[in-house]
Amino acid sequence: MTIQTPGAHRIEVIRHSSGEIADVLRYLQAGNEPITAHLLGGELLFKSRLRLIDPEGSRIVLEASADEAANAALLARPRCSFFASIQAGHVEFAAANPQKTEHDGATSIQLKFPDVLVTRQRRELERAAIWPQIPLVCLADAGGILSFTGGLVDISIGGLGFLVYDPAITLEPGTVLKGCRIDQNTEVPLILDLEVRYSELVSFPDGTRAERSGCRVVERTESLKEFVAGLTKK
Repeated sequence: MTIQTPGAHRIEVIRHSSGEIADVLRYLQAGNEPITAHLLGGELLFKSRLRLIDPEGSRIVLEASADEAANAALLARPRCSFFASIQAGHVEFAAANPQKTEHDGATSIQLKFPDVLVTRQRRELERAAIWPQIPLVCLADAGGILSFTGGLVDISIGGLGFLVYDPAITLEPGTVLKGCRIDQNTEVPLILDLEVRYSELVSFPDGTRAERSGCRVVERTESLKEFVAGLTKK
């Protein structure tokens, strides 16, 4: 199944069908595109390429990274998100159960075949930039086991925005953060459910790093429209 968000400025497609996921992975393999993953809160970069795509056997094989520490960090995880760039945009997929193996005589890493893959192109809707003087804090997944505090960088009236948070936290595509409390120093905060569409590691001019997730609002409300309209008037 393919879910596509329409719009003039960006197209984002979420794939759950193994056949469609395999097609995208084969495209990356044919182009010998680098596959990367940020590990240990961004301290390590795992960089690899696809060597085997086997949806029937429910597995993929990546070549081992040249960085042994990155290999060890990946093998210690139960699941990881991987990224690749293509001419039209970016690809992100999640795969589980990494295991050391050998493929064509070379040390490699085998994982379960991805169960979700996201491709992103251009931006879908214009966003309302959050002015620096507005302290906009988001308590994500309030009351849940994933609860954490992040910053909302921008948001659109169409219900799409960026959430920035500690790089030690991993949010995979499809994760739903329920009851997120967005506070702009008003008596009544905005409460939304946010679905993670993709995540990426970003660096700031002072050298600090953070994880940034593109999110969509699960159910858009009039309060969201009023919230965004109020920001654009600042």
